[in-house]
Amino acid sequence: MTDGKRTPWVVGVSGASGTPYAAAVLRGLLAAGESVDLVVSRASRLTLLDETGIAFRDAHWREDLAQWLGLGADGKPDTFTDLVLDDVRYWPAGDLAAGPSSGSYAVKGMLVVPASTACVAGVALGLSKDLLQRVASVTLKERRRLVVAVRETPLNGQTLRHLVALDEAGAVVLPASPAFYAGATHIQDLVDFVAGRVLDAAGVPHRLYRRWEGDLGGARAEG
Repeated sequence: MTDGKRTPWVVGVSGASGTPYAAAVLRGLLAAGESVDLVVSRASRLTLLDETGIAFRDAHWREDLAQWLGLGADGKPDTFTDLVLDDVRYWPAGDLAAGPSSGSYAVKGMLVVPASTACVAGVALGLSKDLLQRVASVTLKERRRLVVAVRETPLNGQTLRHLVALDEAGAVVLPASPAFYAGATHIQDLVDFVAGRVLDAAGVPHRLYRRWEGDLGGARAEG
């Protein structure tokens, strides 16, 4: 919130594999007391259905979102409870008249998690084929913070050029690349590391992973 006015982060979920990353970022934002505007692309619904079994529906988005955010990265339901979604607003991907489609709509920035190569190309080329791409383009033109958590491997030259273009336009290009120095013992730890790095790039405080403090073997010692 800024000056009593709601100023959300826009979270865009594209069709790349990695819906647990998006869920962890959303939980992290809500835990930090941040407002969230959510855009789920059409392609990402297929990925979400495949990875979690959840059919994300416009008319029942709050119920479906609660189920999604409650899942652990291992697919176990009700891993995360007591989620408060009161300050989440959902915008359908086909709604190009939605609030965040305009630069006059106040937001802190946008986090695209995960970002597919098709999404990266669309934003880099300014295609704005759906609301997710449109909001990302608006974020860049308004000089707001844009974090793009690309999730693909290997990367071809065309995608690399698109990523360079986004970097030059002011975006933070953040590959979904888990690290092991934080002492991961569970798949959720690896997911939370990536989500934590996304929140770091956005300047949002969190406690999702153990930070490096220069002590070799520190994670093993704590374990």
